[in-house]
Amino acid sequence: RAANGAVNGAAWRILPAIIPPMPLPRTFFARDSVTVARELLGMQLVIRQPGGLRVGRIVETEAYQGPEDLAAHSAGGRRTARTEVMYGEAGHAYVYLIYGIWNCLNVITATHGVPHGVLLRALEPVSGIGMPSWGPGLLCRALGVTRSHNGQDLSGNDLRGRQLWIRAPRRRTALRIGCGPRIGVDYAGEWARRPWRFFDQDSPYVSTVSANAR
Repeated sequence: RAANGAVNGAAWRILPAIIPPMPLPRTFFARDSVTVARELLGMQLVIRQPGGLRVGRIVETEAYQGPEDLAAHSAGGRRTARTEVMYGEAGHAYVYLIYGIWNCLNVITATHGVPHGVLLRALEPVSGIGMPSWGPGLLCRALGVTRSHNGQDLSGNDLRGRQLWIRAPRRRTALRIGCGPRIGVDYAGEWARRPWRFFDQDSPYVSTVSANAR
């Protein structure tokens, strides 16, 4: 083999990898939900649909820390068939319905038995997304996330048979991260004022940005 990459007189070149990036490891999610919520910004949410992959860059999240956090579904140690997944292994999806029409997607964090999670509030389209994706309900509608995805593993090192996962982009850029109170949890008293909503300050796809900016 010559130094210029010739093998037996034939030239060759290294082609870009065609294998898509793997899902984030479980260790990424098995941490404090506030840390995970911040560090999910810039990561990519991917879903496999019959027409191909739909990919969006995560630009807005909210952290929840039950049972102490009164804004969490697991507040006070509440444990129902719906919230059971919150007490499970980090890196799994928690999908629930609000107002009878909107699905919302969360990823479970922390350790087994500790009901912490991160709500994914907005995506900036990367590929395959042709509908609005700002706000948790619109995000799920744009990707086609339903309650059938509840409990699915979003982490790991294998894509075989996987429908939904979170991955790092091939190239990461520095973000200007803003924070503020979570949205729609005024009932939670002082917990409603925790600055646990995180967002990319430069993305027009954050849910609170004026529609004229998109």
